[in-house]
Amino acid sequence: MGILRTIIWVFLTIVLVLFAMANWNPVTVTIWPGQVLDTKLPVLIVVAFLLGSLPMWIALRTARWSMKRRLDSSERQLADLRAMANRSTDPAPAPASAPAPVNDIPPSPLDPQ
Repeated sequence: MGILRTIIWVFLTIVLVLFAMANWNPVTVTIWPGQVLDTKLPVLIVVAFLLGSLPMWIALRTARWSMKRRLDSSERQLADLRAMANRSTDPAPAPASAPAPVNDIPPSPLDPQ
């Protein structure tokens, strides 16, 4: 599975480099009135993509953190329940000197002796 991920990343990098080489044109961006930025088109596109994906990345990390906390809490509760169940199913220790069992049934006259 790791090799497939590496192949995909290499392919995406090659596509990005080819795109950047084909579109290496200067672009003027007005950030504020009176504030002008001269940059290359691929740089502008990559920065815009990263800025656009930042809110979703933050939302996903927050959800992952929340789910991890809930899972850890559930695992602790499960461990506590298992410990309680093990304590309740452990047999009680036998008394040190148990009396001998009494046989109250008289022998049958038909039993061979």
